[in-house]
Amino acid sequence: MRRFLPRQLAALCAVAMLAAVPAARAADAWPDKPITLVSPYAPGGTTDVLARLLSNKLHDKLGQTVIVENRPGAGGNIGTSYVAHAKPDGYTFLLAASGPIVIAGTLYTKLPYHPDKDFTAVSPLARTSFVVAVNAKSGLNSIQDVLKKAREGNLAFGSAGSGTPQHIIGEMFSTAAHVKMQHIPYKGSGPLLNDLVGGQVPLAFENPLPIMQQVKAGNLKVLAVTGAQRSAALPDVPTLAESGLAGIDAQPWYGVLAPAGLPDAITKKMNAEIQAVLASPDVKAQLASLGVEPMAMTPQQFQAYIAKEIVTWGAAVKASGATVD
Repeated sequence: MRRFLPRQLAALCAVAMLAAVPAARAADAWPDKPITLVSPYAPGGTTDVLARLLSNKLHDKLGQTVIVENRPGAGGNIGTSYVAHAKPDGYTFLLAASGPIVIAGTLYTKLPYHPDKDFTAVSPLARTSFVVAVNAKSGLNSIQDVLKKAREGNLAFGSAGSGTPQHIIGEMFSTAAHVKMQHIPYKGSGPLLNDLVGGQVPLAFENPLPIMQQVKAGNLKVLAVTGAQRSAALPDVPTLAESGLAGIDAQPWYGVLAPAGLPDAITKKMNAEIQAVLASPDVKAQLASLGVEPMAMTPQQFQAYIAKEIVTWGAAVKASGATVD
């Protein structure tokens, strides 16, 4: 029997090599048709802005159309779930926000996907400190004004949806300040921004990216940033700690994920192309002007980062006492 063992091993190796050939050829040919990039929020928000910026640049690099498809609802969970159950063939990707990936697992008792198992980490995009934004006519001119009105028991804040970073940071603010504010969830930052500018809701904890134009137009005011350091895009705006409210350091992130099982060759190629986009001077300048910091990681580093963030934000959700509205 022993003399046949080398032949058996050789046969098994040959079979394995033959099985790998179709996968390798598929990766070499990718992409040979349009790619869908799912944004799990309504148009006008940060994920939508980043998705459309990325789709235009990837079109030039990959030679295929990258279609942005908005699938909003349930705080980003609907679009995220859609990608989790898509075919891992390199033609469906998710413009992932940290909410559905690192917050939802703690906040929701049941999810139609597993944040830690159902995705291939492809590439991070950007992270940013959020801002405390108010309607310019709200009468809220400082964090102390916000705290005073909240202590009177008649202050509400809007968010991009239950379980989003906007929601959790608002709850973190309430916990740190020992106040209670009414939470009003929307189906994305776009609809929230409309009501914030219109005065239907006075306050939001938002990404600076979608609100900068309204700030420049004088319709909104930024009172503080939620990170430990001031924002390069808003150098004159103090941090919450500088405003008298310590204990909050929140920097949500955005990235590109694919369904679990995406071939390594496609994962690496997509990561390389995305990282090249983020490193280009024009994109770096554009992101900096919007208060967003690009992130450079390999797929493996991004996967490890997500695992760590699930633990960090999960603890923040529990500490805040946030619930799904």
